[in-house]
Amino acid sequence: MNKELMEALEILEREKEISKDTLFEAIENSLITAYKNHFGKADNVKVEIDRETCDYYCYAEKEVVDEVEDPVMQISPEDAKEIDPKAKTGDIVRVEIRSKEFGRIATQNAKSVILQKIREEERSVIYNQYFEKEKDVVTGIVQRYMGKNISINLGKADAILNENEQVRTEHFRPTERIKVYILEVRNTPKGPRILVSRTHPELVKRLFESEVTEIKDGTVEIMSIAREAGSRTKIAVRSNNPNVDAVGACVGINGARVNSIVDELCGEKIDIVNWDENPGNLIQNALSPAKIVAVFADPDEKTAKVVVPDYQLSLAIGKEGQNARLAARLTGYKIDIKSETQAKDAPGFRYEDYVYDDEEYDEEDYGEEGYGNYDEAYEEETYNGADGSDEYVEEGEA
Repeated sequence: MNKELMEALEILEREKEISKDTLFEAIENSLITAYKNHFGKADNVKVEIDRETCDYYCYAEKEVVDEVEDPVMQISPEDAKEIDPKAKTGDIVRVEIRSKEFGRIATQNAKSVILQKIREEERSVIYNQYFEKEKDVVTGIVQRYMGKNISINLGKADAILNENEQVRTEHFRPTERIKVYILEVRNTPKGPRILVSRTHPELVKRLFESEVTEIKDGTVEIMSIAREAGSRTKIAVRSNNPNVDAVGACVGINGARVNSIVDELCGEKIDIVNWDENPGNLIQNALSPAKIVAVFADPDEKTAKVVVPDYQLSLAIGKEGQNARLAARLTGYKIDIKSETQAKDAPGFRYEDYVYDDEEYDEEDYGEEGYGNYDEAYEEETYNGADGSDEYVEEGEA
């Protein structure tokens, strides 16, 4: 048994995750290459390696001929009988080749073949490992800044956080651990090229999936996400179990769950609202924490007119229109927000007797309904970052 070769193969399999069969194949090819470099051709060379003992046997198949014209491919009857006493003209005999007889150059070439195969397999293993994690979140360590890009070490490979995938308000130090979303894994001649992001909305979704057990097991579903990275995110959730409060499950006891995600996102504010199949209710929830008087939604045109109390207009629109803009992305509706005074003065804008989907909705219908238990249980918390301090008071459309 070739114990040294066996131990070397086991170490490579364990550390590089390269299968023994691949390594055996590389050794076989290297011996054939060495023979070809030494003798000029290797069409008749065979290599057999015992997978259990790692003993290998290299031989050339030569034809027995009376007059030898090509010593690489042919052998005389006299020489053939020394190997096999029964050999006769026209037979094929196996002539053992001793690898120790190869020249220095042939040996170096054989070594290069093995090392090249190991490098290729190592790259392939790393590529497959991270390709399976594409569209998922991993933890990495900040390595260094490369211009405006950041190199992130993911363990067995380095990823690139491009400038356009970085949050402007985030600044990282080398050796700092961060979570990133794998956008794409490319297989290149120099190894896998991994592109990651800190701005993608799916990053928030994956963080909630890892933090909230109810989302992981399917009890609570994330129906929609709208994000402005580094500033604010709105997320709509739905519970498949009537006994489970979707918003409460995501917030956690004393906000433990959502706070851990906020910390990971460096203080980014997160609004969590209930999903509703009724577009009017959904838009009302999406504009949280603003109180809504009435919502007039047109499912065909994907537009909605929203009426809010005069003192709630700036809160509904948000700073620089952010709240309305995120609500529009979350619901997929183009939202026009007006105060009660503006709505009453606007021609043809009567919300007192508006009828939608054969049901009558009035001011009472759109009071505080649609928020579930979120407003009552967490009204004093700041998970959504809405403190009513926004001063944007102009009429807005998102």
